[in-house]
Amino acid sequence: MKLSRQEFLKTLGIGAAVLGITPLSPLSSYGDVNSSNGETSKIEAVKKGGGRLQIKDIEIYYFDIPLAQPFKIAIGTVTAATDVLIRVITNEGLIGLGEASPFLPITGETQETNITAARHIRDMLIGKDPLSIESHLREMKPFMHTNPSIVAAFDMAFHDLLGKVAGLPLFRLFGGERTNLESDITVDLDEPQIMARRAKEFVDRGFRTIKVKVGQSPQLDEARLRAIRESIGEAPAIRIDANQGWTVPQAIEALRRIEKYRIEFCEQPVAAGDIDGMRLVREASPIPIMADESLFLPADAIRLIKVGACDYFNIKVMKAAGLANSIRIAHIAEAANIKCMLGCMVESRLALTAAAHVMAAKDNIVFADLDGFTSHTLDPIIGGMKLEGGKIILPEEPGLGCDVDPAFLKKLRRI
Repeated sequence: MKLSRQEFLKTLGIGAAVLGITPLSPLSSYGDVNSSNGETSKIEAVKKGGGRLQIKDIEIYYFDIPLAQPFKIAIGTVTAATDVLIRVITNEGLIGLGEASPFLPITGETQETNITAARHIRDMLIGKDPLSIESHLREMKPFMHTNPSIVAAFDMAFHDLLGKVAGLPLFRLFGGERTNLESDITVDLDEPQIMARRAKEFVDRGFRTIKVKVGQSPQLDEARLRAIRESIGEAPAIRIDANQGWTVPQAIEALRRIEKYRIEFCEQPVAAGDIDGMRLVREASPIPIMADESLFLPADAIRLIKVGACDYFNIKVMKAAGLANSIRIAHIAEAANIKCMLGCMVESRLALTAAAHVMAAKDNIVFADLDGFTSHTLDPIIGGMKLEGGKIILPEEPGLGCDVDPAFLKKLRRI
C-alpha cells in the first residue's frame, strides 16, 4: 500500500525516516506553535497537500561577526567569527537555516573553502526533497573530510525544515525531553592574573563551571590554574583544554602538577593524530582525558574506543559534519559507556541552538561548552537558545526555533 506524505508523517513521524526515532506526537498537535513568524500557513499547506517538498533555492552568505577581543588557544588565535550562513528555501516557502563555523587549525577549512563547497552542494541539491536527509548526506560525504562545517550547515538547515514540517522543536523530534541544561564558559590563554580576573567575572555572573585554555609549558599552565583557583574559590568546577599543545611527557607532567586544583577533565592533551600517545597520557594521568580534535566522524569514535584513548568525547557539530553524525557519535559512546560533551567553535546562537537540541536529546551528553557567542560584539539571532548564568534555555518553537534578524541579513554579502 502506498502512503501519502501526510499519512506517512502522521503514522510514523518524519524523524523516523531520518534517524529511526519513535514519533512523539501527531503533526496536528503542534500546528500553531510557530504562528508568530508567519510560517504556520506554509506548514499547513504542506500537511494538507501531502505533496513533495522541493528545494527551490539555496542562499549562501558570508556570515561575519567581530569578536570583542582576540580569542587565543594553544594552536591559533581567532579574531572574528568568519562563518557561512545557509538558507534552504522550499517550493512551499518554508526556510531552513544552517551555519558553518570553520576554523583552519582544527578543521582544516576556511570561510572561502566553505563558500566554494557550498556552491557545488547547492548545484547538487536544487530541486530535491530537503527532507531526504540521509540521501543528501551520502551525496555530501566527500565534503565531510575537507569541509565538515559546511556539510553541518546544510544538515542543520534540513533538520530545521524537518522540525518545522513535523511541528516539533528538534530536541523533541529527536526523542529528548531534557530542558535543564548547563554550559561552562571559557577563559582563553593570557597571563595568569588576567585569566584569573576573567574567571572571577564569569563566576560572579552565575557560571558554575569554568573552562580554562592551557597547552603551553607545564609550569606556566600550573601558574594559570593556581591563580584561577585562588580567585574563584573551591566551589566552581574547573575543566581544562590543551588543544593539542603538549607533548606526551609534558602532558603527563602538567596533569600531575595541576591535580591539586581539582580539575574535572582535560581535553585533547596531545596532537590529534597521536591516539597511542593520548592513551599513554590517559594511563598515567590522575585527571580524566577527553578527546576533542581526535574526534570528528563516527568512525573516529570507534577507533578511540578500540584503543582506549580517552574517558570522554567532545562532540562538535562542526567537526561531525552535522546533527545526524553528532547523534550517531553519541549512540556509539553510549554503547561503550562513555559520557560526552557538546562543544562549539565561535558560532552564533544559530548553530549553538542546533547543538543544544542534540544535547537535550541524549542522556549521555552530560557536559556542555556552548558559549561561543559570548565573545561576539553583536547577536544577530532572533529566538533560539539562551544562556543565562550558565543555564541553557531551549526554544519550544518547531525546528531550530530561531531566525536571523532581517536587518542584519540585508547587510550580509550574498553569493
